[in-house]
Amino acid sequence: MRDLLIITIVVLASLAALRRPWVGILAWTWLSIMNPHRYTYGFAYDAPLAAMVAVTTLLGALFTRDKHSPFLGPPVKWFTVFMLWITLSWLAGLDTDGDYPQWNKVMKIDFMILVALALANTKKQILLLGWVAVGSLALLGAKGGLFTLMTGGSYRVWGPPGSFIYDNNEFALAMVMTVPLLRFLQLQMDGKLLRHVMSVLMILCIASALGSYSRGGMLATVAMALYFWWRSKKKLMPAILMLVVGAALLAVMPDQWSERMSSVQSYEQDRSAMGRISAWWNAWNLAFHYPFGVGFNAARPDLFARFSPYPDYVHAAHSIYFQVLGNHGFVGLFIFLGIWVSTWRSASWLIKNGAAQAETRWCSDLGTMAQVCLLAFAVGGAFLSLSYFDLPYVVMVLVVTTRVWMQGKGWLSEAKTKTKTSRWDLMLGLVTRPDPKAESA
Repeated sequence: MRDLLIITIVVLASLAALRRPWVGILAWTWLSIMNPHRYTYGFAYDAPLAAMVAVTTLLGALFTRDKHSPFLGPPVKWFTVFMLWITLSWLAGLDTDGDYPQWNKVMKIDFMILVALALANTKKQILLLGWVAVGSLALLGAKGGLFTLMTGGSYRVWGPPGSFIYDNNEFALAMVMTVPLLRFLQLQMDGKLLRHVMSVLMILCIASALGSYSRGGMLATVAMALYFWWRSKKKLMPAILMLVVGAALLAVMPDQWSERMSSVQSYEQDRSAMGRISAWWNAWNLAFHYPFGVGFNAARPDLFARFSPYPDYVHAAHSIYFQVLGNHGFVGLFIFLGIWVSTWRSASWLIKNGAAQAETRWCSDLGTMAQVCLLAFAVGGAFLSLSYFDLPYVVMVLVVTTRVWMQGKGWLSEAKTKTKTSRWDLMLGLVTRPDPKAESA
């Protein structure tokens, strides 16, 4: 039954993408981030669903007039240069054939990010992309959070099999990054009931992150909460809510969870922690000997034997910074950081300029919550290998396209265009509710 449902949704979305390619972007994002087919047990599990959606989306994009250049804004330029550099790094790497599957996977994701940038034109499209990306992860968070609460945190929570976030550590960071984006969507919603549902989802995502037993996820949660509080207009009530919810969730977790979190202090006795340190030394020394990096796999025993002071601890980098450094060298790391610094600055522009008018206030909300999300990525990513994961790049798309929409005065052009507004459009915040005072004036 699951297989048939997933296949039906993908086929319908693929057909719709031929006429409205933006539908294909939404379907691709859903498949790429949530990996729903990995929860099936039949023919849909290994079916080329993403390829089907990608082909029909590209065909639709060729013939639609509703597109523009994707290379708008500094983040996209940094992103494009990064795509070129990691390709050069792969070609100059130590195992071109062996690294091809990973390069191919990353390039497919990055290319579809560019397609999304080219097709996003309206507020509704931007917010729908946000709803699909965030909703996909929120559903996983709800499932994992309920499991954690029902079992008292006795078992670890894992992500979708075969995905970037299957590992418990990566899944935890994805959940933490989802929370501020849920808050952004909540701010746009019309209706108390739906807002309460979003609050529950945020709590369940945090519970899911705690249930993963990830120490890096815990650090990201703390950083996210502190910055979230600092950016809040009112300080007292958010602080009380965070303390109450945090205390309640921590009270559920068993002693083994507390022991796992406290093991950070005794890292020299923790093989996982020592493996990270060994991998970081390996990546650092590699960058001096291989200016282009070694490709997509620096966790090789022969490399650790030469470049790590702990050669017996062969381990993945478990850090977005050292992962990129070892894979693509100092230049690759510099470009990678350029993507996120420029995205942060674009989000700051949205915060400053979006608050000036009621029609663009959602842009300011997006800028604020995008920064909270990126901070969680920067802190948690220091201990997790998620350099190529879709979500932060989707955040980049949301920030860049929103700034383009604002600078092109999208709210003025959309106000002049008469389109049918459904009840769901208003409830989900996809359109701005008309201001009665403005209309009467």
